[in-house]
Amino acid sequence: MKTLALLAVVVFTISGICAVDRNKFKTCDQSGFCKRLRAFKPEKSQYELNLDSVLVHGNVLSAEVVTRDPADEKRTVLWQYAFKLSALADSTFRVELDEADPLYPRYRTQLALDGEPRPDSLKLTSNDNSKLTLVNKQGHKVVITAKPLKLEFLDQNGEVAVVLNENSQLLVEPLRVRREKTEEDGDGNQVNVEEEGTWGESFQSHHDSKPRGNEAVSLDVGFPEADHVYGIPEHTDGLALKTTTSGDPYRLYNLDVFEYELDSRMAIYGSVPVMYAHGPKRTVGVFWHNSAETWIDVVNYSDSNVVSSIVNLVTGGQKRRVDARFMSESGIVDVFVMMGSTPDEVFKQYITLTGAKPIPPKFSLGYHQCRWNYVDETDVRTVDENFDEYDIPMDVMWLDIEYTNKKMYFTWDPIKFANPSEMVANLTAKGRKLVVIIDPHIKREAGYFLHEDATELGYYVKDKDGKDYEGWCWPGSSSYLDFFNPAATKYYSERYRFENFPGTSKDVHLWNDMNEPSVFNGPEITMPKDCRHYKPTQDGEEGIASFWEHRHVHNEYGLWNLRSTHDGMMDRVDGKYRPFILTRAVFAGTQRYAAIWTGDNSAEWSFLAASIPMCLSLAIAGNSFCGSDVGGFFKYPEAELMTRWYQAGAYQPFFRAHSHIETKRREPWLYPPTTTALLRDANRRRYALLDYWYTLFYEHSVQGLPVIRPLFQQYPNDPETYTIDDEYLLGNALLIKPVTSAGATSINVYLPGNTLWYDADTYMPHTEARITQPVTISKIPVYQRGGSIIPRKERIRRSSTLMADDPYSLVVALDSNNSAEGTLYIDDGETYEYKNNKFIYAKIEYNSKHMTYTFINDNAHYPTKSWLERVVIAGIKTPPKSAKLQQGDKSTPLQMTLHKGNDVLVLRKPGASMGKPWTITFAY
Repeated sequence: MKTLALLAVVVFTISGICAVDRNKFKTCDQSGFCKRLRAFKPEKSQYELNLDSVLVHGNVLSAEVVTRDPADEKRTVLWQYAFKLSALADSTFRVELDEADPLYPRYRTQLALDGEPRPDSLKLTSNDNSKLTLVNKQGHKVVITAKPLKLEFLDQNGEVAVVLNENSQLLVEPLRVRREKTEEDGDGNQVNVEEEGTWGESFQSHHDSKPRGNEAVSLDVGFPEADHVYGIPEHTDGLALKTTTSGDPYRLYNLDVFEYELDSRMAIYGSVPVMYAHGPKRTVGVFWHNSAETWIDVVNYSDSNVVSSIVNLVTGGQKRRVDARFMSESGIVDVFVMMGSTPDEVFKQYITLTGAKPIPPKFSLGYHQCRWNYVDETDVRTVDENFDEYDIPMDVMWLDIEYTNKKMYFTWDPIKFANPSEMVANLTAKGRKLVVIIDPHIKREAGYFLHEDATELGYYVKDKDGKDYEGWCWPGSSSYLDFFNPAATKYYSERYRFENFPGTSKDVHLWNDMNEPSVFNGPEITMPKDCRHYKPTQDGEEGIASFWEHRHVHNEYGLWNLRSTHDGMMDRVDGKYRPFILTRAVFAGTQRYAAIWTGDNSAEWSFLAASIPMCLSLAIAGNSFCGSDVGGFFKYPEAELMTRWYQAGAYQPFFRAHSHIETKRREPWLYPPTTTALLRDANRRRYALLDYWYTLFYEHSVQGLPVIRPLFQQYPNDPETYTIDDEYLLGNALLIKPVTSAGATSINVYLPGNTLWYDADTYMPHTEARITQPVTISKIPVYQRGGSIIPRKERIRRSSTLMADDPYSLVVALDSNNSAEGTLYIDDGETYEYKNNKFIYAKIEYNSKHMTYTFINDNAHYPTKSWLERVVIAGIKTPPKSAKLQQGDKSTPLQMTLHKGNDVLVLRKPGASMGKPWTITFAY
């Protein structure tokens, strides 16, 4: 939404600020644990596996790990740790290392996983007193070297695919009792001193008390034979991660960064600690299951700028290898190793752990219109009517914070939004919806029911002294609900009930913003790390052991906020209707609850270009439902940039125009008529493909594959695809190359796969891998893969709801074998009735003799009124003389038109119902 750093008072200006203020955010050297751990480079790891303690039971190996004093000839044990290796379904392993008897419980991330991972078998096959060898059901081996501890994960060919602690950077800082250290001052007096940073550290004017002391964890991960690594969003540089030996590591720490900069490894709103490594031999991945602040170093040995000053290189001079090192401020070592071995397989493995995005309500795939802020009900009605006046489809109107009564959530401004129910009804009469914003900060104002209740019932996050934490955000003085408290979560969820939020209905959906959480006067514009969260306590736990600190849960906070919102929206409709939620904070598992966007971007060409790799990185990390603010949140996009952004946004999963309160209004009709026409065309292209989008999201929900895909996912053996991030695949059938530079008259496109690609506008085929595509301002470079079938709806109406029963067109792009296939998913678009088999999931196949439409799930049915209006067959070299439709007992001859200029055959009005199987037979 928006970002501002507050000074001592809530007085600020926006017009004079034009770039991120780096001084507000830490570098690694200013982050105590990052500076400390990055310098940790022992020649040999102190961690050893006690072979006498090894026990294998079911899918788990458990053992004791110890550290010893290297300077002690007696090899005295310093610390004891509990080690677990688990074999999980889908060729995944889990490695956990915790203190055997910690002074206090160490935090274990709670919400990222979608339930308990399913077990696999684990068999100990060898124990030679220095190494253990274990194997899972799929034939992947794990070789554990005891002294020093090292884990090698071998693929099914017996080659090392992932290795842990080869560079000796495993570290779990044990919790210690705080003891005062004394030194003699200049007068000979003993004075208390503290080791710098151990029990507290400062950043600017903020002090972090660190009551548990240092408790960081670290682990190095090696990827032999990898060319590149990907993932760990959210960041603003390319899809393929860069070597970090020059400069800071990648940082994962959810932050509200005003006008974030591009090509940067700085932390912004999201933190998903999953990394994938890819090369010609394999794809593998690791998921670092930790919700604390995390820094990640990357060393790619093929990079020309790699130096050895950061990591201890133990690689034998290998060039095809990437190393990474994860460093977190707290928690335990808890890492999932996903053995792949293709991009598809490893992406599915991550989704198996953290959950797929459920099928979104269909309207949410349409176009969204937002602004901070539409000022009143008249403004909303006028904008809504103008979309009809200018014949531009639109599904959702949005309201930012100004709709509330003095920024008190779950209320309406009594003057500007006096009749919200009527406003909503006017939208829903056209099949449209409303989204309103609710942020986690709660205005501290006497008489405000939410503040009064949270204060009385103890539902706020506490400060380091156990009092309600008070910070500054949009309402001014604010406190923050503690979503880790089940009672607070339940209370918050109940606020979404229709009786508690008058004016809302099932057609009012939610936007959870500022949920990093954003605190304008906090350290790094967020909550102090020594704030306290609810913790279920065991008998005898008190003091420090009775609460979690914000440092432990920071990156997870927004996820708890989302779950509470999701639960409330489900409860208000008795679980019947699918909710839509948008979030800015992101963590592993966020996809189960919400769509995301790339935050406060600017109306600049560079931000348009950056939206592609940013969303691709998020998509492969589970968050397919991603988009950027179309047109840019800050500044004003001139006509050409606005046109290109609409054209790009129409092919990104979340398609919303949004802008800052101080920007010039920029609804499509406020541009010159020629530009309005181009924006209309982009929107209509989106709506024509809504059923293809919807099918992809259904398939994601059951298969786990990203909806938008980097080229290397589909073409893993083509090194040319490994670093391409300015074009991408929509499903496996469409390739999108947005125009992202001013004044472009042509762009270079890479068409992978040694196959036919058809221009989506002209159906002209391309056989070469590299083409120069001429582009006018109206051209959107989109290509359909030969061998695919795409469903479309050509009767574009004012909203997607009104198109539900409209007929389909099928675009068949033939491959070199004159064949093609595709799928189509249909349900009611809004309820969970699909779980009761009330849906259609159909396979469409074409060869020179037949075109068939059959149900993949014969037990599922849906009474759609849609029918088949047209079939377009591109690339047909030998057209049939006749075609006949067979559906049930009815046989119908079909009209055909051949376009010889581009070898396109059109079957006109077959009239087949899409609710039943059918066959078209060709005669020659």
